[in-house]
Amino acid sequence: MVIGSRGSALALWQARYVAARLESLGVETRIEIIRTTGDKIQDVPLAKVGGKGLFTKEIEEALLAGGIDLAVHSMKDVPAELPAGLTLAAIPEREDPRDAIVGAPLIAEKERTAKKIGTSSLRRAAQLRALRGDVEIETLRGNVDTRLRKLDEGRYDAIVLAAAGLRRLGWEDRIREWIPVEIMCPAPGQGALAIETRVTGEAREIARRLDHAETRRAVEAERAFVAILGGGCQLPIGAYAVLEGGAIHLRAVVASPDGSRLITGEQRGTDPSRVGSELGARLLNQGAREILDQVSLQELAAQRSPARP
Repeated sequence: MVIGSRGSALALWQARYVAARLESLGVETRIEIIRTTGDKIQDVPLAKVGGKGLFTKEIEEALLAGGIDLAVHSMKDVPAELPAGLTLAAIPEREDPRDAIVGAPLIAEKERTAKKIGTSSLRRAAQLRALRGDVEIETLRGNVDTRLRKLDEGRYDAIVLAAAGLRRLGWEDRIREWIPVEIMCPAPGQGALAIETRVTGEAREIARRLDHAETRRAVEAERAFVAILGGGCQLPIGAYAVLEGGAIHLRAVVASPDGSRLITGEQRGTDPSRVGSELGARLLNQGAREILDQVSLQELAAQRSPARP
């Protein structure tokens, strides 16, 4: 089976993890590296690039064309709506979903020294501004190793990264602070992997054996929330679900980019789609629609403006 993957260190770790799981089932594998739009554009904020599927589109095209048998993505990069003919065959057990601070401390009140913070995420930036109005947010693009190098060069006091990626790459010891989900709601699907295949065929049937039922239910609720809001991974939206006694507990946030407004909510239930869609509809009615419409207008204006030299 040919596995499609991006070429970053983290993406290859994820692809090799899935390959090892498949090989334990007696399936021979080969990894095909595919460059995506998000990989090619490294010097522009993702919000200015616009569009959905920046890190998945080319891989999905190869999957539909039959050039690869399955794709491995970071779940948070996968748009809520998949191309016709493709499906999420498996969602393995989730890693730590939290965001983490690398560098100077930012969260602990008695130890806060970080002022200039690097992140390319509107979601992270908005929640940081809501927590600390004195921070300066600077755009930070690149793979995990590139971002750590820029921090070490002194360009930032601290940077915000997904704890899962740091743990997977063996850099957990660089984490200065773990940010509680109550303070910074994670991106939908953060910490989880997506194994995508065509809707029919042997690859789907084999990949399904790697599915983790509890993780799938939680992630489905998060993705249902995003689907109602019509958002992608570049919007200031957070959603995180856990299973408690068989029921799903979903918390979510929609934030204005300047951090002045946080529309938050929680929902419990047993059906992932219903939990996510009901919470999404409620937050839209409470002001999230206005925030997202404004963000979309700002993104459109940014995409039309001339690029800086």
